[in-house]
Amino acid sequence: MSRLPRGVLREALIDTAAITANVRHLRALVGVEVMAVVKADGYGHGAVRSAAAAVAGGAARLGVTDVAEALQLRRGGIDAPILAWLHAPGTSFAEAAAYGVELGVSSMDQLQHAAAVASADRPVDVHVKVETGLGRNGVAPADMGSVFAEAARLERIGRLRVVGLFSHVSNASPDDDRAALAQFERAQAAASAAGLRPRVRHLAATAAAIDLPETRLDCVRLGLGIYGLSPFDDRTSADLGLRPAMTLHAAVSAVRRVPAGHGVSYGYTYRTARETTLALVPVGYADGAPRQASGSGPVAIGGRRFPVAGRIAMDQLIVDVGDAAVAVGDEAVLFGDPTLGAPAVEEWADAASTINYEIVTRVGPRVPRREATA
Repeated sequence: MSRLPRGVLREALIDTAAITANVRHLRALVGVEVMAVVKADGYGHGAVRSAAAAVAGGAARLGVTDVAEALQLRRGGIDAPILAWLHAPGTSFAEAAAYGVELGVSSMDQLQHAAAVASADRPVDVHVKVETGLGRNGVAPADMGSVFAEAARLERIGRLRVVGLFSHVSNASPDDDRAALAQFERAQAAASAAGLRPRVRHLAATAAAIDLPETRLDCVRLGLGIYGLSPFDDRTSADLGLRPAMTLHAAVSAVRRVPAGHGVSYGYTYRTARETTLALVPVGYADGAPRQASGSGPVAIGGRRFPVAGRIAMDQLIVDVGDAAVAVGDEAVLFGDPTLGAPAVEEWADAASTINYEIVTRVGPRVPRREATA
């Protein structure tokens, strides 16, 4: 395990080589174009570094939620194709178009707003999103005819190019996902009838890309998997050939020997059973250790694992290390690569009754991110 730089309380160590390797591995598995999803600051790993690592692994394009995230990548030197797909009402697409950002459009209004910012010699590239059962955004089946017809007209007059057609699956069950695929195929037929020929059809995210080959189409959107995490309850990262890219660790900042019956943290939900040593770890719920994992979240110190003792506070948590030799400055690892002895992200997710996606994306902004070195 890596030690923290001197003077650093806590940090997230990011293994960009793992992101590159995960993309390369998944790309070989799916056999189609990969869109690496780096929304939410690269799932907490850092958007620009994650994007660069994904492109190095063979990702052909990148996906983000909104225009601001796309512009952050462009200003960070990322020149790969970028798709942004969720927009506030009245969002101006002018800057996105100027930077060559591809826009996901889910309505007639968004389609027309995108076309309005095209320049005389540069149409705007769009991906039309269609509703296939999630009940979120996307062109509704009843509106597809008119939206596709207008998209074809705007394409003919040089205002835009319909680069892609896309949607999402629910991961509720294979049958539900196949039903979504059938709805998508009907939308594709309607688009074709209107004269559209989108080159990039994409429906599957990590789970479907791995388990339902028929949903891979021209491109898959890989998010969780590129960060080395599994979308499945019954398969680990290692089972899928992936390496977790984030290690959340901290320097033990205080050690205290206490007697039996000593209260620990707010509310004294934990009292020591015997004379023991308490180690203070400066990571709290403001940093990404969910309060819901109080009393159970795992922490590794000196090669041994201990559960959080008592309530997790905003800035810190405590572990009861018994008679283990723990000193101020020792490394405490909350999660990382379990093949290297760290607790898995999924253990924290289970302790907090949530999912691994949430654990990595909620690591707070005051936690420095540092790239791992070989």
